[in-house]
Amino acid sequence: MKLVATDLDGTLVRSDGSVSDYTADVLARVEALGIPVVFVTGRPLRWAEEVFEHVGEHGLAVVSNGALVWDVARHRPQLERPIDPALGLEVCALLREAIPGSVFAVETLDGIGLESEFLERHPVPDGARRGPIAELFDRPALKLLARHEELSPQEFWDAAEAVVQRRLVITWSSATALLEISGPGVTKASTLELLCADLGIGSADVVAFGDMPNDLPMLAWAGTSYAMANAHHTVLAAAVRTAPANDEDGVARVLAGLLDL
Repeated sequence: MKLVATDLDGTLVRSDGSVSDYTADVLARVEALGIPVVFVTGRPLRWAEEVFEHVGEHGLAVVSNGALVWDVARHRPQLERPIDPALGLEVCALLREAIPGSVFAVETLDGIGLESEFLERHPVPDGARRGPIAELFDRPALKLLARHEELSPQEFWDAAEAVVQRRLVITWSSATALLEISGPGVTKASTLELLCADLGIGSADVVAFGDMPNDLPMLAWAGTSYAMANAHHTVLAAAVRTAPANDEDGVARVLAGLLDL
């Protein structure tokens, strides 16, 4: 093991949003052995920052499903893989025509911009932009969000995939019909691969943890991967190994066992 890659929500972070003292201690001990712990999350930067204190001295995190590698120590982007506005607006038009009721938001380094009909389930930062998607998508975006209030997540994903046909990468990690859309070829796995290449680490030496469909590419790429016991059924079906649930500090317990901590 030369690197640990872990998702946050539903994986490392408990259901109440906390990182337990036990997990924080294990992560610190893993880092002390010279093994970087990289958070690989669908969270935008503004939410990922809440747990950056636990990434250790190396200070790197993959956020927005691979659209951004953030240098925590220097508080600046190390790599950006955004969506071109023209392509993003083309996809929005296709989705809106094929799936009436679709509404959109965009995430950039500056924050979130939302259409007026987009019902966000999390607190929206003060000063967030509101308006039609054509006005919001006026610059490259780290993530395009599509929401539907009547379809299930799987129904929305299947319908969107049929329309978009890999122009952009579509995934999801929410209990609601919220699609997370990234640039061409941008996944947690592809960006983690770039990060590891810079560090001289191959996939065989990476241990990864995840729980939702947006983690599937990363779990398939890593040499050793674990689905959490509380994971989505598609992740459990694809998994060879299972870790205890996030509320049982599953990531930390597996790492402690692997490294005999």
